[in-house]
This record gives sequence, structure tokens and C-alpha cells, in this order.
Amino acid sequence: MLGDPRSHGLWEATAPAAPPTHPLHGHVSADVAVIGGGYTGMSCALHLAEAGRRVVLLEGREIGFGGAGRNVGLINAGLWVMPDDLSATLGPVLGERLLQLLGDGPSLVMALIDRHGIACELERNGTLHCAVGPEGLKEISEREAQWQRRGAPVRVLDAAETAQRLGTSAYAGSLLDLRAGTLQPLAYARGLARAAIAAGAAFHTDSPVIAADRKGERWKVRTASGVVDAAWVVVATDAYSTGPWRNVRTEQVHLPYFNLATRPLGAELLKSILPGREGVWDTKTILSSFRLDQAGRLVFGSVGALRNTGTVIHKAWARRALAKLYPQLGAVAFEHEWYGQIGMTDDALPRFHKFGPNAVGFSGYNGRGISPGTVFGRELAQLILGEKTEAEMPLPLTELRETSFRPFREAYYEAGAQVAHLAGERF
Repeated sequence: MLGDPRSHGLWEATAPAAPPTHPLHGHVSADVAVIGGGYTGMSCALHLAEAGRRVVLLEGREIGFGGAGRNVGLINAGLWVMPDDLSATLGPVLGERLLQLLGDGPSLVMALIDRHGIACELERNGTLHCAVGPEGLKEISEREAQWQRRGAPVRVLDAAETAQRLGTSAYAGSLLDLRAGTLQPLAYARGLARAAIAAGAAFHTDSPVIAADRKGERWKVRTASGVVDAAWVVVATDAYSTGPWRNVRTEQVHLPYFNLATRPLGAELLKSILPGREGVWDTKTILSSFRLDQAGRLVFGSVGALRNTGTVIHKAWARRALAKLYPQLGAVAFEHEWYGQIGMTDDALPRFHKFGPNAVGFSGYNGRGISPGTVFGRELAQLILGEKTEAEMPLPLTELRETSFRPFREAYYEAGAQVAHLAGERF
């Protein structure tokens, strides 16, 4: 994307084309100005447009340029935070409300894909959270117990069944979540955009916002070549925020994450490697993830940035790790490589912010953007439509606050991932 093969890699190479868009020029009026062309912004725009509202979406680069177009493609339910911990942090009312919404999140994603005919390589076979050693098994067993108390269709698989599903005996067990699945993330983003435009929303790319001012009862949202006059503003820029809402970015610590994709595997290899096509990630702090795309490429990723010395270190580690996981692969060649940034908040929970009268947004997805972003976009639409009040939203309103020692922590995470991957396979 934008001439950089390491920005979106395989997803840019295999996604359907984005719908035609152009920069904003001149003065336009709308009910709602949505800032950001990721899952939150586009879900919000789609739901508002379907309700008959005039929506103008402004994206600084291209549709899906940020995390929406770069991620692994796991449609996860819930968050990283353990369900009981989330409920304890937010309180029983908000906590359980959020758990219910995000537990049902994958079903919303899949329903939108079905309703709008979005071609995004959807797989509905669940995900596997794999346990590394006894501590990992203890963690996923606790997750199982906490989700099952809430009626979720999750269960721990023993080492033998895990090995059968994965094609490797590297893990002590896994947590199967049948609510979840995988998709092609950039294709999903572009499909949401196409659906929102078909519903009547106007999308303008290459239109970074440079100012936003409140004039009476209306907002004036300015780009270099145009102005949107709107009653509401939705800030959906998250970890890639710039301009008037750059503080949304500084509230988060960037954690780099890379993915590498092999050539399509042959039919014999596909019989033994993820035959059920579940999405996979493990319990290590510096985690690994892997999955298959529709063509049978193995997409393998972990924490780290493919730049400077990290490019050589992470790719060499990935080859060693894959050789241990799947020796039947032989010498591994990667067709595509790419990376991006995950926005991490201090408590690993998203944020609900109010930026002024009738100006709201969610941010801080902590590596869980597909399902929560889609859900939160719908929630923002319901707030604007008057179907919900602020008190009925899934998160409390909080003030923006800059994360302490952010540049140091970001440098530490990038360097630390290189040190960890230089050391060995970690399985």
C-alpha cells in the first residue's frame, strides 16, 4: 500500500480492489463526520447510513491503512483481559455488558459479511489459544472456566487433540473457541467500505484532518482542501491518530507485530497442517500466531518490526520456529512480509472518549480490532441515533491521558522482541 510492500503484504496482494474514492474538495454538510477508515469508523458509517443519516467519512491515507489492513485476521471473542478481571475492573454492570457484547462480536462480523456479500475468505471453524507448557495450560484452563460460567462455547483440548488439529505436538493443550474464526482483514475492511457507500455514506481518502472546531451547534472538520460541516463527529483513528486527535495515539504504547506468508502449501501438507483452518496463537508473552489463507499459505507472525536489524533477526527466527513446529515443510520460503503497530493501553482495555459536545470515539484495542472495532462502531451509531445513552455504552467515559515513558517503552519492546527472537525458537 502506498508503494510499500511491507505495510500490508499478502493482504494487499490478495484483497479485492477498494471502492473508488477521492480526496475531499470544497464544503459539504453531513449529520455525522466519521474520522478514520478502519473497522470502527466504517462500521459506524454503515450503521448510520442504513438508518438514513448523511455520513461523510474522512480517511488520511487509504481504506484499511492502519491496523485494519495489517492484522493477522483472527475474529476473536472478548479481550486479552481475563473475563473475571475485566468485570472486577469495570464493575459488574459495565464489565458483564462488555463481555456479552464482545463475546457476541464475531457473530456480528459474520452477519455483516453474509448480509453484504463481503468476499473476505471467512472461516467459521473457531480459534485455538495454545498452551506453552504447564503455565500456559493453567492459563487457558482458567479462561475456559471463566467463559463457561458465562455460557460461552469454549473448551480446553488436551495435547493429543491439539496436535491432531494443528499438525504439531509443540503445545500442552489449547482452548477452542467456536464463536471465533478468521478472515482476510483488508478484504473485510474494503467490503465494509463498499457496503457503507452503497448505503449512502460518502468516503474521502487522502484527506487527513488538520483541524476541528465547534461553531455553535455544528462542527467544522477541515482538511487541506475541504470542510465537513456536521452535527456529530466520530473519532475512529486509534493507534494511527494524527492531527487534532493525536493524543489518542499518545495514550497508547505502540507494540510492533509482523507477519510472514509462505508460498501456498501443497495438498499433502494441508492434510496435516491446520486441516480445520482454525486461527492460532499461543500463551507466551512474546506470542506467536499462525493460520492459513484461502490459497493455503501459512501466515506466521510474532512481536517485532521488520526494519533495520529486526528484518533479518525475525525472519531467521521464524524459519527456525517453523522448522520445529512443522519439520515436514522443509526449507521455508516467504512470499510476503509485513508489519504494523498495535496500540496498547496501560490496563489492556479499550477507551471511550468524549472530545467535546457530540464528538465521541473508541480506541485502544490492544490487538483485538476486528470484532471489537465492528461492535464499537455499531454502538457509536446507536448513541448518535438516540437508541442508547452514554450511560448505556459498554465502557465508561474517560479522560485522555498520555502514557508515561511511551517512547522508551516502545523502543524497549522493539529491541526486546529482537533479543528474544535471536535466542531461539521458544517452543
